[in-house]
Amino acid sequence: MTDSRKFSVAPFAIAVIAMASVVVASNYLVQFPVEGMLGGVNLADLLTWGAFTYPAAFLVTDLTNRRFGPKAARIVVLVGFFLAVGLSVWLATPRIAIASGSAFLLAQLLDVTVFNRLRQGQWWKAPIVSSMLGSVLDTVLFFGLAFSALASGALGYHDDFAVEAAPLFGAFALEVPRWISWALGDFAVKALVSLAMLLPYRVALSVQGLMPNNSAA
Repeated sequence: MTDSRKFSVAPFAIAVIAMASVVVASNYLVQFPVEGMLGGVNLADLLTWGAFTYPAAFLVTDLTNRRFGPKAARIVVLVGFFLAVGLSVWLATPRIAIASGSAFLLAQLLDVTVFNRLRQGQWWKAPIVSSMLGSVLDTVLFFGLAFSALASGALGYHDDFAVEAAPLFGAFALEVPRWISWALGDFAVKALVSLAMLLPYRVALSVQGLMPNNSAA
């Protein structure tokens, strides 16, 4: 049985450039906190603008997977991985670089695998399930490796402020290490943005004629 997913250099190059752009933008915007209050929560203590751009990496991966298949999607992921590690080494500590690279690589590869298993279902199922699972893994790995006390022994640099107990989201009675509030806030944004990414994903499928045959319109 022949594979109908024809490889084309130009669209694949666009996917690589798009992934590179997302990684560069996210590594830059992670330096800037979101200023404002939500109820009694200071958003600057929980979120950076990088949380809003990073989920676009899943959109790039899923569209590449839909058009060219999982092998090409993994190549695009590897490009993003090397960029993520390189930029993190330049912009942050070695521990952050390890956390960023590991989280990106494993989360994106999980996304590729899950998406490929669900690709023949309804058009929205593969991208939303794969992106959500990838976001969970990315969040757990990045924040756990970057800030938890458990990982400090293996990875060196220790952030006292991150592991200090504080009210959850800075507003609730329950006290947890600060990095847990950061992780939960980050994941909430990733989940919302991933849902929003369904619209450009659906438009791209229609424009490129990539809708699965048995998908609901």
